[in-house]
Amino acid sequence: MDLIAERLERINPSLTIAISTKARALQAEGRDVISLSAGEPDFDTPANVKDAAIRAIQEGQTKYTDVAGTLALRRAVAEKFKRDSGIEYKPEEIIISTGGKQVIFNAMLATMNAGDEVVIPTPCWVSYPDIVSLADGKPVLVACGQNHGFKLRAEDLEAAITPRTKWFMLNSPCNPTGAAYSAEDLRPICDVLLRHPDVWVFTDDIYEKLAYDGFKPATVVEVEPRLKDRTITMNGCSKAYAMTGWRIGFGGGPAKLIKAMGKLQSQSTSNTSSVSQAAAVEALTGPQGFIGEMREVYQQRRDLVVSMLNVAPGITCHKPEGAFYVFPAVHGCIGKTSRGGTAITDDESFVTALLDEEGVAAVHGAAFMYPGHFRISYATDTESLREACTRIQHFCHGLH
Repeated sequence: MDLIAERLERINPSLTIAISTKARALQAEGRDVISLSAGEPDFDTPANVKDAAIRAIQEGQTKYTDVAGTLALRRAVAEKFKRDSGIEYKPEEIIISTGGKQVIFNAMLATMNAGDEVVIPTPCWVSYPDIVSLADGKPVLVACGQNHGFKLRAEDLEAAITPRTKWFMLNSPCNPTGAAYSAEDLRPICDVLLRHPDVWVFTDDIYEKLAYDGFKPATVVEVEPRLKDRTITMNGCSKAYAMTGWRIGFGGGPAKLIKAMGKLQSQSTSNTSSVSQAAAVEALTGPQGFIGEMREVYQQRRDLVVSMLNVAPGITCHKPEGAFYVFPAVHGCIGKTSRGGTAITDDESFVTALLDEEGVAAVHGAAFMYPGHFRISYATDTESLREACTRIQHFCHGLH
């Protein structure tokens, strides 16, 4: 009898974590490795947020909280949704979870039955299809090409919806492409969803604050309030406030579904850290100037990386609207051989050879359900980015 459950055969370990782990192992061996694989801000958590956590510890806020989160934090989240997107949620329509990933997991596991389908635009974050598969669902992947800015077209969404479609999942700004949707972009997509009243919407807005050149990402319920009764709007503190390790994600949605997600959470993690919740209240309600300063640095880094990659032979790099990733195409490199003798047969062999020969760690596009590309995170210091891009140029010049 096999010990490991069959459901685990449907999923893979996170490839982004795997690449980061390999890069750290090489660094521990003394290799000069620049890792551009992690989706994590290189900025420190703002001081006022850390101070709020210290106060919470000193005041004894170290006990269990309500499973769905403290009332103070759920109120702060509701105010954040209203302030930033004009969406009104009551505290009972908010759940606080251990990172945004748990919000997704809770929503899928609480609602999916075997064979239900989830429409996911690709390239997509590595965890979406696997979470759907763990919930006995079927991911339906819809390719969104670089020629359309990696954005979903309404007609492609329409074509993907079937009688088995339970959810449509949208990430804006997107990991791994940085593509972000304006209200104008979302209007035709919302019109499709209005024609399919049985399809629920999950919108992952975790990178919402990281958009450049004055671009303002929109979210589904903001554009079409009639979809509010079947939409989960997810966000969190990880990216905007450099709080990845604090593990604070949150979602707003219909009270019945939020209650079901809370029921599931009560039998898994229960509440997330009480101290992290106190820090998150300060993050959401305290000074917000840190975000603009961080965003300005990211925009400069984005422009540097895009310009340097676009002069590397065989690479074309789209300039994204948001997040802190670029997702360049390597079609012009495939079919060649590296200086070290590695045959570049696909995007995975490209990033493997790049790490082995130049000491630059990136993630291959197939991990994001979109081969022929690779993802670079520019959430690292500018000089390291400049050096990494120089190494990528050197690697590409050496292909023959």
